[in-house]
Amino acid sequence: MKVDMSWIDYLIMMVYFVFVLGIGWFLRKYMKNANAFLEAGRSMPAWVAGLAFISTNLGALEVMGMTGSGMKYGMLTTHFYWIGAIPAMIFLALFMMPFYYGSKARSVPEYLKLRYDEKTRGLNAILFAVMTILASGISMYALAILFERILGWDFNISLWVSAMIVLAYTYLGGLSSAIYNEVLQFFIIVIGLLPLVFLSLKDIGGWSELKAGLAPAATSAGYSPDAYITTWKYTAEASQNPLGVEWFGILFGLGFVLSFGYWCTNFLIVQRAFAAESLTAARKVPLIGAIPKMFIPFLIIIPGIIGIVLMNDPGKGFDLPLDSSGKPIYDYTIIMLLKQYLPAGVLGLGITALLASFMSGMAGNVSAFNTVWTYDIYQSYIRKRTDNHEADDRHYLKVGRIATVGGVLLSIASAYIASKFGNIMDFLQTIFSMINAPLFAVIFLGMFWKRSTGHAAFTGLLTGFLMALAHHGLTAPVGANTLFKGGWIGVIHEYPVEMAQNFWTAIIAFSVATLVTVILSLLTKQRKTENDLKGLVYSLTPRISDEHMPWHKRPAGLAIIVGVICIVLSIIFW
Repeated sequence: MKVDMSWIDYLIMMVYFVFVLGIGWFLRKYMKNANAFLEAGRSMPAWVAGLAFISTNLGALEVMGMTGSGMKYGMLTTHFYWIGAIPAMIFLALFMMPFYYGSKARSVPEYLKLRYDEKTRGLNAILFAVMTILASGISMYALAILFERILGWDFNISLWVSAMIVLAYTYLGGLSSAIYNEVLQFFIIVIGLLPLVFLSLKDIGGWSELKAGLAPAATSAGYSPDAYITTWKYTAEASQNPLGVEWFGILFGLGFVLSFGYWCTNFLIVQRAFAAESLTAARKVPLIGAIPKMFIPFLIIIPGIIGIVLMNDPGKGFDLPLDSSGKPIYDYTIIMLLKQYLPAGVLGLGITALLASFMSGMAGNVSAFNTVWTYDIYQSYIRKRTDNHEADDRHYLKVGRIATVGGVLLSIASAYIASKFGNIMDFLQTIFSMINAPLFAVIFLGMFWKRSTGHAAFTGLLTGFLMALAHHGLTAPVGANTLFKGGWIGVIHEYPVEMAQNFWTAIIAFSVATLVTVILSLLTKQRKTENDLKGLVYSLTPRISDEHMPWHKRPAGLAIIVGVICIVLSIIFW
């Protein structure tokens, strides 16, 4: 399946690598202390941080995973954008960033320490560190597949080469290097994948022919003819749509729990807003990122949906590799589409776009990991601060760099775990449902209910995670052939697909964490005074006034614009 590439394709790839490493080399001279390396000095303009905010998410999850999910689930995959991202991004901007940024916390776990206590921070820091390593490994796995399938390299060599490139520019330039590279990678991804959309759509005869071509595939799978091209129309019952989830599971499991858990509490994402130059800029960061986020489905999901038509037309010569059980490996969808449609030169641009997406995912996770490890684990439990702040700062800069190396090495190990899944999107959502869902319950209660206590939050977070783990161990998707997909305790229930299992895992984790935290908060004493909670709880924090700004430049005005666009898109593809 090796892709034939010309010298110009290789040249484009080499130029990209030079730019990526050059940014890290240029920024290395500014990495004089831990604040610069781990927090980018809180100096980023809103538009830079906003594009980095969305580019961090535009990694393997988006490009390889979402294209594969588009082929597996059809247009219902857009739920991960319009209902599964935009409302949460608006909420983060308007309500949560004032607490995160205003509290001067350097990470989400550190916010938990300020709001609750040390043990809650410690538990979240450990869970988050594990999550970032697994997510980074997924990006490394995806990039290694790309090298293996396109260049013909050995998988293991590909894995190590990709890891060393990301390590180089993250080690040199820290978070600043990751952010500026993410902005560069955003534009490369758009420019590199746009030709694929037009060429593949033209090949099948346009949008009307796409809808017509999807009908036989839908009916043969037991769905209505237009099931692959709609979003909400067939969600009354789980059996009526390819996603295998009814409207409640989508709305509550994805639209509320998974979405808000990911976009509002995941430090990997929120860290970009933390790096903004002011509170107003920090509040605008998610909203600036939300605008391109709404249109990314047309860039990466539509080609996946086109793949359904191609697979059902033998004359097109489009085939995906099969796993040991004979099922298509959906992760290869984007690679096969690039191979089929892009000519020399343009192919190099498309491949470079994939490289950029995978590297942004890796670098984002590694930069979040080194910050949490340094501030929330090492500084808190291994080496306490001394009176010599300058010496401390130099020491933590060194620790941050060592953590970067360690994070990359651990990510390589997790990449081999990712290889056990047929769709990396399913694997990522499994991780998020276990860790982000209970965390969102605890943070949400902490920000909007001053009565919630530290003992309750810790217990709720731990219980929610353990219940999610138990649910995963007791259930499995139909036809699961590896214990990584569930059922490692024993299967008492089978879900139609992996994503349905993930949605219900998230719902259970969130509900349990919320219930436990509320009950124990009422039974335990609040050790924080109202003065301690100022700037950390909504009811005790002065409101931000931005009346001096034109309405369209205020976060609330920008949020209205984003919300209207999202509603219009949802109605069009209902």
